[in-house]
Amino acid sequence: MSPGPTTAMVLAAGLGTRMRPLTDDRPKALVEVAGKALIDHVLDRLKAAGVERAVVNVHHFADRMEAHLAGRRDPEILISDERAALLDSGGGIALARPLLGEDPVFVANIDSLWTEEGEPPLETLRAAWDPAAMDILYLLARRGRGLGYEGPQGFFRDEGGRLTLSTSPDTVAPFANIGFGIMKPQVLDGQPGGAFPIQPIWRRLQFEGRLHGAPMDAFWMHVGDPEARDAAEAKLT
Repeated sequence: MSPGPTTAMVLAAGLGTRMRPLTDDRPKALVEVAGKALIDHVLDRLKAAGVERAVVNVHHFADRMEAHLAGRRDPEILISDERAALLDSGGGIALARPLLGEDPVFVANIDSLWTEEGEPPLETLRAAWDPAAMDILYLLARRGRGLGYEGPQGFFRDEGGRLTLSTSPDTVAPFANIGFGIMKPQVLDGQPGGAFPIQPIWRRLQFEGRLHGAPMDAFWMHVGDPEARDAAEAKLT
């Protein structure tokens, strides 16, 4: 198994509107679950997976985020500043592109947690990563193995691990993208500046056969609102 990425892009700039009132005075990334801020849950797991440097984008209560992250040394933290404007999932990574380097990186949302059971999910990602065949590899949760996400849309996965994004709300997809993956930063090169979503890049890569997914053993918790936060805390404790 390859050593895997040593750099990560952590997406932490969102407004956290669904998490109100908990985000009335702090960014979503600093909401605590089981006594630890969401951002620290994520950074600790990335560190355990061998990440040495994490690029974190900030916008909502950016000063509080920077003050909190200033206390961390492992992994090293670099800030991608989105105070001027939110740039969406694709634009946020594109802005941070100069900080990410040319090697594949972990990409992580701050609102996904999981239980400690089976193979560690980021080890599952590292073991499945094949840069000759893939440009993006996402960590997947099987339907019924998660909480806080009930939507029908998600991904279909073939025998080779290639993903197809579901397009019909009438067809329930068997896998959800939990917001963690490995990505070649070059997939964002050539994109227009400013805000843009990453989903069009998914669609391009799926037609090229280079969008893949790896199902994880652990139970996923999407911490998207106060009720889901409470449920995740109960599950973890």
